[in-house]
Amino acid sequence: MVDATSQPIGTPATAVAEKTVLPIILATSFCHMLNDIMQSMISAIYPMLKADFNLEFWQIGLLTLAFQCTASLLQPIIGTITDKKPYPYSLPIGMGSTFLGLLLLAGSHTYVILVLAAAMVGIGSAVFHPEASRVARLAAGGRYGFAQATFQVGGNFGQSIGPLLAAFLIVPNGQGSVAWFSGIALLGIIVLTWIARWYKAHMLASKGRKKALHAHSLPRRAVVIALVVLTILTFSKNAYMASISSYYTFFVIERFGVTVQQSQIMLFVFLGSIALGTVVGGQVGDRFGSKVVIWISILGVLPFTLAMPFASLPMTILLSAIIGFLMASSFPAIVVMAQELVPGRVGMIAGIFFGIAFGVGGIAAALLGVLADSYGLSTVYTICAFLPALGLLTIFLPGKSALRVA
Repeated sequence: MVDATSQPIGTPATAVAEKTVLPIILATSFCHMLNDIMQSMISAIYPMLKADFNLEFWQIGLLTLAFQCTASLLQPIIGTITDKKPYPYSLPIGMGSTFLGLLLLAGSHTYVILVLAAAMVGIGSAVFHPEASRVARLAAGGRYGFAQATFQVGGNFGQSIGPLLAAFLIVPNGQGSVAWFSGIALLGIIVLTWIARWYKAHMLASKGRKKALHAHSLPRRAVVIALVVLTILTFSKNAYMASISSYYTFFVIERFGVTVQQSQIMLFVFLGSIALGTVVGGQVGDRFGSKVVIWISILGVLPFTLAMPFASLPMTILLSAIIGFLMASSFPAIVVMAQELVPGRVGMIAGIFFGIAFGVGGIAAALLGVLADSYGLSTVYTICAFLPALGLLTIFLPGKSALRVA
């Protein structure tokens, strides 16, 4: 199979044989939004589940761990398998796992079933992310930063909308109303089936076509160092994001005395700013390179993360929006750079880095839950504020010119 990764990195989009297929990119972004609405809905109802099931913070962390580590372990495996033999219709099948997980979550009466339901949603994400990321790159026509950012921004919108839907639909109506979200999964199955048909047709049209060379001049050692740095930066970004997604609502309720619904709106402000930042970051990445975006996205948020644990309520809202906007595009830029460093392994790279993101988020959520139980949420946010300092390692990453064809 030939995909967009076979084109020279330095080739302008207008010279690439395959054109940008915008409807497919937008469709993958839309399905990413649906997928992440369902994901963020789970974390958004943590306060309700904590009260209904009398859970400790470590049990909240374990729920996140079950979801994110299921996805983390499976994504690289799925990506590697589909690099060798793509399975287009795995996309709607994966969404089917999410559909069943939501029904299980809605009807659960025990904590064990809650964990199992979260794991099933994780399996759906494990299938979706590497394959949908591959489809977005296939349709990119050389505009890889744009395609990856557009794909990612759908997830950002989903993450921001999920808490609002949870606040106004699930919290007032109880756990059983989670089943309403299964309709979103059904819509995702329909759209992903259409995407799978395009994916399969693209494979058939590309069959037997000679692959163009795709290489860069970097030595193996430089590639390994860059991949290690990208992994560490993914850790710093997603560990901090885990502190927000899992405990931000508890933090603002505890510190400022806001209601559950008000805390969900504050979470929406943070996640909505991420969506806006991703759109801007994708364009910056295509023009100036991924390294510039990573500098700004990770290290650039450090002054603001250091200030947020000590801010007033209005300043906390403002700082969270600035942090979300700046941090937004780091992950699409990381994935694009990693795919350029290891050409021809789109699924594997997407699976590994999405897997690392989920795994780090899950492990961090569990560990931060233990820390919160022992020392309080303010301590958690004070410690996490220093994580963006790891962005200094960006200095070891290759620039845009070094990633061009030798």
